[in-house]
Formats: sequence, structure tokens, C-alpha cells
Amino acid sequence: MERSEFEPGQYVRLAGRPEWGLGQVQSAVGHRVTVNFEHAGKVLVDTKTAMLEHAEPD
Repeated sequence: MERSEFEPGQYVRLAGRPEWGLGQVQSAVGHRVTVNFEHAGKVLVDTKTAMLEHAEPD
């Protein structure tokens, strides 16, 4: 299994979609990270094509 730089429970923001708000990582395998965002719900993010940024809860 490929390791990811993200871990379940971490908070993140998606650089290209600030309107989605704060997200919490649900699962991460390699470059595929499932995030539950405040305003977009659960989204599968491919970190090869989208930039997730580590964040702190508001």
C-alpha cells in the first residue's frame, strides 16, 4: 500500500476551492485522499492534480 503525507483526522483546505471551507481527512492511500469538507461534503482528492494544504480547525 502506498503511503500518503496525509492521515485520517487531519484538517486541510483545497487551494483551488476555498469556498469548500475546512475539510477533515477521512482516508488517505497514496495520492488519493478522501476529505469531508464543510461546504462540499465528502470528496475524493487526487493530490497529483490538486493541492491540499494542512490547516488548523477554526
